[in-house]
Amino acid sequence: MDKKFAYNKYDKKTIKKVNAFAEDYREFISTCKTERECCKRAVELLKKAGYEDIENIIAAGKKVKPGDKIYAVCYNKQIAVFRIGKKPLSEGLNILGAHIDSPRLDIKQNPLYEKEGLAFLDTHYYGGIKKYQWVTLPMAIHGVVAKKNGEIVDVVIGEDPADSAVGVTDILIHLAGKQMDKKANAAVEGENLDVLIGSISKTDDDGKSKKNGVKENILSILKQKYGMEEEDFLSAELEVVPAGPARNFGFDNSMVIGYGHDDRVCAYPSLVAIMSIEDPERTAACLLVDKEEIGSVGATGMHSRFFENMIAELLELTGENSGVALRRALANSYMLSSDVSAGLDPLYESAFEKKNAAYVGAGLVFNKYTGSRGKSGSNDANAEYVAMLRKMLDDAGVTYQTAELGKVDEGGGGTIAYICANLGMQVIDSGISVLCMHAPWEIISKADLYEAEKGYEVFLKEAGRRN
Repeated sequence: MDKKFAYNKYDKKTIKKVNAFAEDYREFISTCKTERECCKRAVELLKKAGYEDIENIIAAGKKVKPGDKIYAVCYNKQIAVFRIGKKPLSEGLNILGAHIDSPRLDIKQNPLYEKEGLAFLDTHYYGGIKKYQWVTLPMAIHGVVAKKNGEIVDVVIGEDPADSAVGVTDILIHLAGKQMDKKANAAVEGENLDVLIGSISKTDDDGKSKKNGVKENILSILKQKYGMEEEDFLSAELEVVPAGPARNFGFDNSMVIGYGHDDRVCAYPSLVAIMSIEDPERTAACLLVDKEEIGSVGATGMHSRFFENMIAELLELTGENSGVALRRALANSYMLSSDVSAGLDPLYESAFEKKNAAYVGAGLVFNKYTGSRGKSGSNDANAEYVAMLRKMLDDAGVTYQTAELGKVDEGGGGTIAYICANLGMQVIDSGISVLCMHAPWEIISKADLYEAEKGYEVFLKEAGRRN
């Protein structure tokens, strides 16, 4: 079966739409580089579209009815969005689920130190990365500092062109003989991914550098700009990410290079899709979660009960307030686990089985199963569910493809799909192919982004109508 490339079917009018949507997305990932920033921006967009916080609905004692627009936030890192349908919730929801965390370097709780006249912040990398890719790049710091008095300070350092960037150093090639003899996974040690942040020392009365004077100077800067004391690092969440905006990529401007395509390139069209639909038959949901890159754990990961709890709250607000109604709602649901797939890179094609690989520009990707080495740890979607999706997408003219994550014994990976499938719902992975996945800068096709949003809309409106 030959791949169909989306750009081949576009006329000039459609290409303008593709580029306009990509520009909106490019702006989104350029400013939303952490899960908190994504969540905050999502709330802004949802409020503008007429969505209401479920906490306000509960506090006001309101009932929920078809057509209502509702969202719920979990610790400012996870968000669930609902467009209430005409059918009872117990008959199931159509759910888009993506994650908004991405690989990065996290600053440790006791990070600041000075060595040989330079100041550094100690880090611990987050998610699966090739450590050598994260050195000698201009980096920024995003996050929050929570103070003992209850104040929360937002921090963004290194994004404004007038602001200074930070970064991780590497040894010069002239002295890298021992490093070059190491395997790639050991060429840069995790404990050496410390961020260089300053070199000017405080001086004593004689004009000589103080002991730990560079560290002292950094602390004075943080105190002046953010009101921070060194102890405030203990209750801070600071993430080191590539500095600068996402950019158009390629002579033909057909792609976007940026940080965090995995998985914001699926999260953004999922959010847009649910805001675009009107009067769904079944309740539509969009779930944007945290912690996927480290196993979906914790209160803001998919393993938490947040999503189940929010559906239980909606059942209460619609009058279907029984335990069995919640179980029925989950078991009768359809879900697209909206996560990225590995794009076939011709320079590394030996890692792929080309008949079953995701091609850049060939549309929305479906992975019937993920996992590794014998499908271990995967959700394997039911054939009947795949057939239903094929029918609705073909009828709507959406360009899509199917793929696996590399050759059978080459490696593999997982998503949130199996977690949701454990609740009894029908789930399949569905996302966008990415080149250079988990690198500081990743590449996607604008056409794939556009087809994904179209496909997600069709799914939210049509899934469950063709049982």
